[in-house]
Amino acid sequence: MIIIITGTNRPGSNTRKVTTHVEKAYQVLGVPTQVLDLADLPPELFLPSAYEKSPPTFKKFIDAILAADGLVVVTPEYNGSIPGVLKYFIDMLPFPESFDQRPVCFVGLAAGLWGAMRPTEQLQQIFAYRNSLVFPERVFVPGVNNQLGENGTLNPVMERNLLQQATKFVSFVEKVREKKFPRAN
Repeated sequence: MIIIITGTNRPGSNTRKVTTHVEKAYQVLGVPTQVLDLADLPPELFLPSAYEKSPPTFKKFIDAILAADGLVVVTPEYNGSIPGVLKYFIDMLPFPESFDQRPVCFVGLAAGLWGAMRPTEQLQQIFAYRNSLVFPERVFVPGVNNQLGENGTLNPVMERNLLQQATKFVSFVEKVREKKFPRAN
């Protein structure tokens, strides 16, 4: 299963709209997915006591990450960086097992010209530090407001880019799984 993380908790975000298109790319390939939307994080996760013991309501997020064959992080650019809620989410997941040897790829979107290149690079560093297997082919959605139609459609070039990334990432994930769980001859 591929877990797709919507990297913001902003209501009505473009990130959620792009996540829908990422999910669709994997559906075209027949790959099961689950979306983890950070807007659904339980409020009690943000209490200081959560650092000592995460609330039981956060368990479904932990379980999804630990069961994932691969992760796709869809991140917007907020002030030249990743959203604080995304970093907090990463920090609250168990170390080291959440990302250790787990394939991860990135989709960045921004209103500006570079399509969240900075936050995506920052995430690559964070996930590499956490020993994940960072897939090098990223998709950037620059000028996201011009890429998304009013009814939620996405520019066909971007749709193609997402499908190409998904196809290659699925192959990457399968190779990692084969290495971890070789078939008996």
